[in-house]
Amino acid sequence: MEIVYQPYIDPEYECLIERIYPPWVCIDNDTCKDCTLVKVDSANKHGILLEMVQVLTDLDLVISKSYISSDGGWFMDVFHVTDQLGNKITDESIILYIQQALCARRGGIAKEARTCLGKELAPGLKDLALEMTTKDRPGLMSEISAVLVELGCNITAAVAWTHSTRAASIFYVEDGLRGGPIADPRRLEHVQEQLENVIEAHHEEGEKRSVRLTIPEVGRTHTERRLHQLMYGDDDYEQCKGCDGGGNAHKKGCDRTHVSIESCKEKGYWIVNVRSRDRPKLLFDTVCALTDLQYVVFHAVVSSRGTMADQEYFVRHKDGYTLNAESERYKLTQCLIAAIERRISQGLRLDLCAKNRMGLLSDVTRVFRESGLSISRAEVGTYGERAVGSIYVTDASGHDVNPSTVELVTKEIGGSVIAVHKSQNWAPHGSSSRTSHRVPNTRVEDEEDRPRFSFGSLVRSQLERLSSSFGPIRS
Repeated sequence: MEIVYQPYIDPEYECLIERIYPPWVCIDNDTCKDCTLVKVDSANKHGILLEMVQVLTDLDLVISKSYISSDGGWFMDVFHVTDQLGNKITDESIILYIQQALCARRGGIAKEARTCLGKELAPGLKDLALEMTTKDRPGLMSEISAVLVELGCNITAAVAWTHSTRAASIFYVEDGLRGGPIADPRRLEHVQEQLENVIEAHHEEGEKRSVRLTIPEVGRTHTERRLHQLMYGDDDYEQCKGCDGGGNAHKKGCDRTHVSIESCKEKGYWIVNVRSRDRPKLLFDTVCALTDLQYVVFHAVVSSRGTMADQEYFVRHKDGYTLNAESERYKLTQCLIAAIERRISQGLRLDLCAKNRMGLLSDVTRVFRESGLSISRAEVGTYGERAVGSIYVTDASGHDVNPSTVELVTKEIGGSVIAVHKSQNWAPHGSSSRTSHRVPNTRVEDEEDRPRFSFGSLVRSQLERLSSSFGPIRS
């Protein structure tokens, strides 16, 4: 193992440097005609790049390019960003949030800035978090949400991912009767015990599983970063393999994930190159994997063109050593591929919006389960009196959903499903994959033909106009 020696810097000295030289943030709408430049200069510390990217992705902003340099104890970065519709960032409340969030250590974020998109941008601070990992199976989310309702827990937000036959989910809950956090230790113990029963119901000998309760606290790990950590702890990366086709010509024409790691002995870096299909939050997922594996990014260039994205990182381990062992390089490759694949959308996406009430998620997921559908990914939250989110569904075998089943499901759920987005492989039987299938009273969009924008942020901005079309879920 090759060691690159670095000077020891006392943590108190690092804090002093940050106080003397606070972060400098510039929002530049003049330099580029088609995007906003977010420029950040700051004293460097481990994890600062992830914090910067997290702030921008939480705002549903698209990062098309990024230039990163952090040698010499100083962090300098430039992000090229737009909103989901390709426009520059001109909203003063969003600009204020970016400036305050990137300098959060110096006074925090004003309340009006935290709600600049019509939602709280730091959720989960006041609610109990239930974290679960287990083997993926149809009906799992339905069973969990049903048990929580029976136990008098109101689900305020839920996020679930599936990957490599494994499932990880985080449910934020409050007391369904009184509101606010659940404080009774005996009740919390009973909730955990019942959820463990659900997880163990189809558990096989030797399989990993976990149920964990975390109380509300300031500084709680970001939800999506925590999901990455849960999936990594569940070893979902062990089966990951990128494309091993050789040659630059093949690499340029292939849309699978390519990861290569080379040595730069002159500077003591390892050069990590990642090429994959572009998608929202790709940069966040990649940087999250590098940070949680204790790698420090010293330089990086990120860009996207068309449907593909290229990322190049110059890294060292936090302890100063480089990856000499082939096993380390192989594990890093697997973990990066897994981080990219976890959020790749599988199946049909249904966008939900309805008046919030206790048991809403349980009722919606019950309809999916009874219709033989499996949830591959979900993100649902509450914004004021409305519940908004997206759920991706497949059939029980993981294949595309029959359009007639979709129609029956949307009728059963009622007006809560307001849009259906089909992937390029989803189409009525006997027709081209580009053909749209109409579901009454919903909008159907082709994932490949439409712009990549966040439906959640669109719905939040249009709730009042859309509210007249929502209907209750029939029990």
